[in-house]
Amino acid sequence: MYEFKTSGTCSSKIHFDMRDGKIYSLTFDDGCDGNLKALGALVEGMDAGEIVKKLKGLTCGRKKTSCADQLAKAIEQHK
Repeated sequence: MYEFKTSGTCSSKIHFDMRDGKIYSLTFDDGCDGNLKALGALVEGMDAGEIVKKLKGLTCGRKKTSCADQLAKAIEQHK
């Protein structure tokens, strides 16, 4: 299980497994519970590179990042 400390978001950490370039068991500590559970369900088994392409650069409100953007950064760091 990989753990990533987020920055600039309501969530504080991201946890996931990566096997054969695909993401599994994605969870977030803190943040918008329903939305982050949905994000986990949507990316389950998805190619890590595709996730990065789709989520990198997304922002939340006036913030310069988002939980989705932080996930993209976590995946890039893990690779």
